[in-house]
Amino acid sequence: MSDTTCHMSISLDGFVAGPDQSRDNPLGLRGRELHGWHIGDPRATEANKVAAGWLMRPRGAYVMGRNMFGPIRGEWDEEWAGWWGAEPPYHAPVFVLTHHAHEPIEMEGGTTFHFVTGGFDAAYAAALEAADGKGVDIAGGASTVRQALIAGVIDELTLDIAPVLLGSGERIFDGVDKFDYEPVEVLHSPLTTHIRYRRAS
Repeated sequence: MSDTTCHMSISLDGFVAGPDQSRDNPLGLRGRELHGWHIGDPRATEANKVAAGWLMRPRGAYVMGRNMFGPIRGEWDEEWAGWWGAEPPYHAPVFVLTHHAHEPIEMEGGTTFHFVTGGFDAAYAAALEAADGKGVDIAGGASTVRQALIAGVIDELTLDIAPVLLGSGERIFDGVDKFDYEPVEVLHSPLTTHIRYRRAS
């Protein structure tokens, strides 16, 4: 599929990550509570497994923000190659938005992190070219997804709505004044309601 996709877990009060991201809390405080449906909760159901398949389907390239790539801020003053170990799950080029230039980082399994200082449009254009028709995914975090929504480039948006109130953290819809998507598939479980939206024709 050559569409641009995005798949995010979100709380009932609209947060996709908790506050105070750190090495100990990659998703921010309590952010992991949004992801139990695919990270180790024994209550996960067949619906959650199907949604995990949506999340992990191969894409030709990815765009992510620097906060999603890691906890380092400002200049690159230490070695960091992402949260995912030697073989990240992407297996494709990943374009990381940053204000500070960095040489590409080649990982095992076909993932190479490329660092783009020219803003979202430049990163998205590079991802489209690298994907070669195999589809681009907007991987996160909140700011990057928000920019993609405002730019109108997402064709399919999946939200995993967890029955959790975070109270604070990172939102994706702040400043987004138009939502021209319609639900095409809904899966329910005690952990999460998965809604797959497509751009309205």
